Amino acid sequence: YAFNLDLDTWGMTTKERELARFEGIVDPATLAQSNALFGYEGDKYYFDIDIRRHFGLDKYEGNVIPYWKTETIEAMTAFDRRPGYTTGAGECVSLSTLYAAALFVVLGIPLRDIYLMATPLHSQNFIDIADGIVTNNRRIVTKTMWFNGTAISGQARRSMEHERITLVAHETGTIHIMYPEATIAPEVFADFSAKLAAYLSTPLTPEMLGNFLRQSPESHRCFVVRGERNGAAIFLPLARAFQYERDSSYKVTDATLPKLLEEVEQEEFTGKPCERCIVLNDLQAYLAEQPVDIHAPADVQRLLARFKTACLNAEQAVSSLIDFCHVVPKLPDASAKRFVGGQAPLGLEPGMTREQVIARIESLRETNEYCRLAFYAWRDLSRTEAAPFLKAAVERNPVCIVGAAAQCPDDDSLVARVRAMDGVSIYEEPQRLAQPDEVWNFATGDGLERAILLGVVLHARHGAAYRVETGDGRARLVDAGGGEVAAFETAKRIRDAVLSIGN
Repeated sequence: YAFNLDLDTWGMTTKERELARFEGIVDPATLAQSNALFGYEGDKYYFDIDIRRHFGLDKYEGNVIPYWKTETIEAMTAFDRRPGYTTGAGECVSLSTLYAAALFVVLGIPLRDIYLMATPLHSQNFIDIADGIVTNNRRIVTKTMWFNGTAISGQARRSMEHERITLVAHETGTIHIMYPEATIAPEVFADFSAKLAAYLSTPLTPEMLGNFLRQSPESHRCFVVRGERNGAAIFLPLARAFQYERDSSYKVTDATLPKLLEEVEQEEFTGKPCERCIVLNDLQAYLAEQPVDIHAPADVQRLLARFKTACLNAEQAVSSLIDFCHVVPKLPDASAKRFVGGQAPLGLEPGMTREQVIARIESLRETNEYCRLAFYAWRDLSRTEAAPFLKAAVERNPVCIVGAAAQCPDDDSLVARVRAMDGVSIYEEPQRLAQPDEVWNFATGDGLERAILLGVVLHARHGAAYRVETGDGRARLVDAGGGEVAAFETAKRIRDAVLSIGN
């Protein structure tokens, strides 16, 4: 699945419109703490970038922001129906949720070991196996990878280095910075917090020093590496050593350094180091012989003395090195929360079939709030009332309305366009429905889904109410006077025979 950052996929809204939706429910200042598009800037990193340019919003005027809906797996898979896509695609929350599902379904990792995390700009997971694993967009990052100093790992580290974690979700419940109550089991959150902290911290070793320097190009000019050729010491600027490393199986940072230097042309070396430079080999040897505890002030002072050179700001370099080795996650404050229980355990175990999982979740609908809501998120209109689905269809599907206005300006051409779409739903189950923007984006839908799409667009155009009547394998869109606008064949079977649009 590709990482989709196309802002127009699910349409645009405005800050003002979204704040009005939350009025009386969520304080704007509180919302700003958890969402970059509503004011969150994190620490200095985010003051140094333009958030709107970061998201590609600078081409829009005013306070326009994207909807950025979290896609279902079916919607993600259907992206290959869109021009320019050869595979499925999704935004970061969709990808992180897919990771969690795949870890459980495919790899058989128990839900108790899977934690979903959200920050104002990113979504990721922490997996409690071995030393821990973090998934971030399309990356799987082990603890070793987290500290290897590569550009890819630097991208994976960015969110927890610079942002607060606003939400942690687990099979036992959730904890969120915005809400005074937490439903996650307190002992589970404490255990998670300790294990995440351990994952994000490592001792300063000779190899770790080298890994830090790999991702710190501003320091390269102050370091050289020493080798030996024909019995004489030779020196190579660290920047050149890392350049050679990119095309080699050997590394600057471990015991394969001599092999790496054998691949370097003779003319690249000098017979002595520059006077202002630190010889990396010597600093690594010092760390091996006299280990430095980055949490002990006296040890840090010893390290500072070794870093002092006319070429380098020792205090800044050592501070950055410590930050590289020890990231402190900005988690929700458990002491400020009231932990509430009472939810029946999910009881979902690896190896259960799809049918067993669905049956288990259905059996818990009265005793577990997440299970009750799951069928709404699953778009199951045989187990839920249609009103929430239709409210979202009317209020949260701007793409079909804007697209129809541009491509089908009159009603007859709109009806013809919808009739010409493929007649297959992206949801194979007869009780699950696609939202109008999904039907429009992927140009396919069951007759009932296309009737709803048509009703939503016509309601937006004319302000009139419509309804969809189902029965005998047909879905009829009729206007307020009962006149038929269009009719389609449908294989869907839902609870409500009449769906009101715009009432």
